[in-house]
Amino acid sequence: MTEKLANPAPLGLLGFGLTTVLLNLHNAGFYGLNSMILAMGLAYGGLAQIIAGIMEYRKGNTFGTTAFTSYGLFWWSLVALLVLPNMPFFGAINLTEGAAMGAYFFMWGLFTLAMFFGTLNKNRALQFVFASLALLFFLLAIRDLTGNPTLFGNVTIGMIAGFEGIICGLSAVYLAIAEVLNESHGRTVLPICPTS
Repeated sequence: MTEKLANPAPLGLLGFGLTTVLLNLHNAGFYGLNSMILAMGLAYGGLAQIIAGIMEYRKGNTFGTTAFTSYGLFWWSLVALLVLPNMPFFGAINLTEGAAMGAYFFMWGLFTLAMFFGTLNKNRALQFVFASLALLFFLLAIRDLTGNPTLFGNVTIGMIAGFEGIICGLSAVYLAIAEVLNESHGRTVLPICPTS
């Protein structure tokens, strides 16, 4: 008797994608940082991806386990970085900003770039998600290391990162929906461009 397991990747991709779009709408300047972003970071960006990572573990997928669990914990750590300084029972904790936040995003960029190489035998859609995410992290690192300078007109590096992040997040949503629809219909409804 063989046990058929569901594909957890769409859950993880949607948790990542929707949360990334909402945060980067803030980065692009559409609205301020608010509890909606933090709640999405804890619940869908964080917890849903961790659950997907555990499910990938059950399927024996090291790449999926590492990616989804790591990015789920990224969201939790980002929320903690923003919320802990405002929690009185933690004492005087300074808000992480400037070079420290730049180092944080740079390290996530390096991790994502390394993970990108793990996508080279997978589909082009997943490759785009990881390449655009690595670029997003590096743009955010540059924003924080340079003080978010204005490049032309009123456009800052942070705004450019925001728009790039929206594209990155939407690409993950596309891939998730494609995987769900393609499996549901037993044929390619939305192409993801497999490499083989």
